[in-house]
Amino acid sequence: MKALITKLLTSAPSLAPLALRIPIGIILMAHGAQKLFGWFGGYGLEGTGQWMASIGLTPGYLMALMAGSSEFFGGLLIIIGLLTRPTALVLSFTMVVAIFSVHIGNGLFLSNNGYEFGLALFAATLSLTISGAGKLSADNLLSTRLK
Repeated sequence: MKALITKLLTSAPSLAPLALRIPIGIILMAHGAQKLFGWFGGYGLEGTGQWMASIGLTPGYLMALMAGSSEFFGGLLIIIGLLTRPTALVLSFTMVVAIFSVHIGNGLFLSNNGYEFGLALFAATLSLTISGAGKLSADNLLSTRLK
């Protein structure tokens, strides 16, 4: 089990993932906060849940809770670089759901509520799933201590 955890946490000693982790983590936390708490002009769990149910994602409240939690808490974990690979994988899946359930019918461009922003977040989280957290991360600190 220790070998599996070490492998999961270990990544190349690069600073490059940090350039993705910080802005992507902030963006995802803000979007999650809109869904969970109604911050930054969001509708909170009730409003987001009603909207999700209206587009066929039911039960809406649970879907809002899952999407908001993955974005808010996942964004926080991405920023600190803790459990980066599994967290980024969950976030990648969340972005695929957002793209295909909300945005795909509107085309590519964000100005038409298209999927370009979701696609960019998907690409960034998929990259972090593959690369791991990099040098300046809690994952790196933990994997060093486990060795």
